[in-house]
Amino acid sequence: MTPQTEYPSRRLLPALVVLALLIALPYLAQATGYTAMTTLATRVLIYGIAAASLNLVLGYGGMVSFGHAAFFGIGGYTVGILYQHYTLGEPLFGFIPGTNQLLITLPAAIIVSGLFAAAIGALSLRTGGVQFIMITLAFAQMLFFLFVSLKTYGGDDGLIIRRANELPGLNMRDKQTVYYVCLAIAVLFALVLSRIIRSRFGNVLSGIRQSEKRMAAIGLPVNSYKLVAFIISGMGCGLAGALMANFLRFASPDMLHWTKSGELMVMVILGGVGTLFGPFLGAAVFIVLESLLSSWTENWQLGLGIILLFVVLYTQGGVQALLGRLRRRA
Repeated sequence: MTPQTEYPSRRLLPALVVLALLIALPYLAQATGYTAMTTLATRVLIYGIAAASLNLVLGYGGMVSFGHAAFFGIGGYTVGILYQHYTLGEPLFGFIPGTNQLLITLPAAIIVSGLFAAAIGALSLRTGGVQFIMITLAFAQMLFFLFVSLKTYGGDDGLIIRRANELPGLNMRDKQTVYYVCLAIAVLFALVLSRIIRSRFGNVLSGIRQSEKRMAAIGLPVNSYKLVAFIISGMGCGLAGALMANFLRFASPDMLHWTKSGELMVMVILGGVGTLFGPFLGAAVFIVLESLLSSWTENWQLGLGIILLFVVLYTQGGVQALLGRLRRRA
């Protein structure tokens, strides 16, 4: 799975066209009568952020993490727990006040997820290969069962957030407003991620993926680079989890389950491993296929598995690579 070379000048125009379509999407949905399209697109944006975060360590760093659902769930629960303590008027741990302000809960979710990613990464990165996969999976499952056991925060039933976090000047109860907020955050996130990937740090990370021993031989602190990338990736997943909790107005242990990590990995593979926009495309394909196939049969995972097999065997780089070849032939 080799990251594909990206040329900003060639991709700028298609990116602007896609952005214009995304801005116009709610109006197109209303005009065509498919208002559910806005809800579907919001989910795509949120999962795209999570998948792109995983792709930073998977596609560019060569670290196959099966535990990123942990950070996704932690971000969601950070929003839910702060909201519950806000409604109850009881400070968390006796000194942290609850809040329903998005400008506070989002940074809090990012920071908390980053702290957990630092702790998990510091231990997991002592290993590699299959051991790394299993350790990240184990940590995610530990956190999953921890939140299941927290009856104060809903336990296995999850935590209800009766109202989405407030953002000054905006009506966060309106689905269209939530969509535009998620779109703005996704664009900013993609820009930041693009700068990271094309920076010296990103080049070193790609070098570590290609040959960790060579990078260590020239004197680079390989483990430090890998840990920083893991933390950034965890923070991105935490951001996505916080947005999802606001969108669904609900946080549950399912957000931390290993199957959610599997879904994020499938999105990355579908879109294109080691590409900037591939994970967003993969999230779109995954969610659209899930909606369509689940409306036909309850065994929709079988159909998705066949499509995933086709993508891996025949697209040679996922949906983004396939679209690139079609565009060059046109």
